[in-house]
Amino acid sequence: MANKILLAYATKYGSTKEVAEAVAKTLENKGLDVDMQQASQVRSVKEYNSVILGAPLYMYRWHKHAVQFLKRHEKMLKTMPVVVFATGPSFKGDEKEWLETREQFSKELANFPWFKPIEVEVLGGKFDPANLGFPMKHFLKDLPAADLRDWDAIAAWAAELAGKLQAK
Repeated sequence: MANKILLAYATKYGSTKEVAEAVAKTLENKGLDVDMQQASQVRSVKEYNSVILGAPLYMYRWHKHAVQFLKRHEKMLKTMPVVVFATGPSFKGDEKEWLETREQFSKELANFPWFKPIEVEVLGGKFDPANLGFPMKHFLKDLPAADLRDWDAIAAWAAELAGKLQAK
């Protein structure tokens, strides 16, 4: 079996998909074979050597499709290297927001005591109040749009990740 990586993602408004695409591109440029799919569409992980799972933290919860992915593939995920990331800070991007996001992501992952990812990362997110539906649009309408995704940092993290996954 060739060293094949599944990059499964969940997204609410498309921002995390864009991050996943950037990660996949970097990994492919490093010579890795990456198959990118929506987490909700993955039926099996048996054909892969490792998995990367990315999803946003939204309203302090990790996207439900990421949670369902972990539950659905628990048996196989216990036997392979898995990397997870969350996109999160999307308003101010100050130190407090980053810390709160990391803490919340740790709490979400703690719901899966069996899960031992080889890498856990929190990346900046994007907030656009124009994309929100009711009632959130009503409550958050006065917040400005923000994009805290640092594309250079994402590429650097993915390049570092390539080395770890190649070694596995």
